[in-house]
Amino acid sequence: MPKSAAGRAEPAARLRPDPRHRILPPEVVAARIRRGHRGLPARSMRGRRGFVTALSLLLLLLAAAMAFADDVAAPRRFAGEQVRVVPFAEGLEHPWSIAFLPDGRLLVTEREGRLRVVDASGQLGPPIAGVPQVAARGQGGLLDVALDPAFASNRLIYLSYSEPRPDGVATAVARARLSEDLTRLTDLQVIFRQQPAHSGGNHFGSRLVFAPDGMLFVTLGDRFDLMDKAQDLSTTLGKVVRIAPDGAIPADNPFRDRPGARPEIFSYGHRNVQGGAIERTTGRLWTIEHGPRGGDEVNRPEAGKNYGWPVIGYGRHYSGARIGEGTRKAGMEQPLFYWDPSIAPSGAAFYSGDLLPGFKGQLFVGALAGQALVEVKIRDGAVTGEERLPLGKRIRDVRQGPDGALWLATDDTGEILRVVPAAAK
Repeated sequence: MPKSAAGRAEPAARLRPDPRHRILPPEVVAARIRRGHRGLPARSMRGRRGFVTALSLLLLLLAAAMAFADDVAAPRRFAGEQVRVVPFAEGLEHPWSIAFLPDGRLLVTEREGRLRVVDASGQLGPPIAGVPQVAARGQGGLLDVALDPAFASNRLIYLSYSEPRPDGVATAVARARLSEDLTRLTDLQVIFRQQPAHSGGNHFGSRLVFAPDGMLFVTLGDRFDLMDKAQDLSTTLGKVVRIAPDGAIPADNPFRDRPGARPEIFSYGHRNVQGGAIERTTGRLWTIEHGPRGGDEVNRPEAGKNYGWPVIGYGRHYSGARIGEGTRKAGMEQPLFYWDPSIAPSGAAFYSGDLLPGFKGQLFVGALAGQALVEVKIRDGAVTGEERLPLGKRIRDVRQGPDGALWLATDDTGEILRVVPAAAK
């Protein structure tokens, strides 16, 4: 089992994949059909034998997909509760983040650059006007959305996105005022720009997390090709930054007065942090970080500390090469937990509601490659293990809703789902 950063980090999730992971969801089945079953010899596709083979494969895949869909809808035991996963909305294009308005409606970002309202019945509204221009390519686009802690009085929202610039693309954060009728943004102001920009389309981060003291954490990727810059304090690549809601630098930031360092940096040595959440009982930030081939991490960043990438890490580079100097080095922090093989984690939320009491105090993480909702089990501040709810969909975001359910956004099928008690409607 994994231990805290003070002890040795064990290979926490070196588990055999659940057999249900092998069943393909319908959208994958359709994609493979469109590609013409490339795995079959071309000659076998000619004539009657090829037709029968292709038809048999199609029927098997469709049956598997239907069986998986039935299994997802059925009540299942997960994280100490009997739950069901129920659909709420569909028809979105790569939804990246959801945020709940005071009246229960949702704001949803679509990576292509649209911000929408979803009403209480699950109906999608038209795109909201005034969203900043985004570079929607690769992993970039319109990313996270967060409400100001005083939204009820100031109507401010915050957006992170990949911003097109003359010298490339980089993560930016803007805040704007949402109109009373929810149709447009006004008074848009960019409060943070990652430095430097880069032409690539990978590893933008990014989650926006308000701390109890009102400061805003922004999680940032290393932009993949520039991974060594995660150790360079003169850049904000591979960092978690901490700013005031207007973009000002807090007086107690750890590198504010260090010559040559970016004053907004809170912690460094990160690869691509796509999950972030505040633990309610402690007020501390936890982050979820993409590793390469293995080595996805759970961290609890502390001011001024170095989390090692790319000098140390678990797993290997995509080429198969070893990462840096191995898994440990003096002066670099160990993860609280890591996954190998990778699950490709994204959004995360601590659960504090009463609807699902078995979930209380635990951290829930969406898995993209893992196509699951993952419970990270926490006891006395340490991670003791994990449990997965296979869903056959790429889970991009996880949020606790005002109704006490866990709400999920699916990257591939464009849905909003709810995890509820099995007896609930």
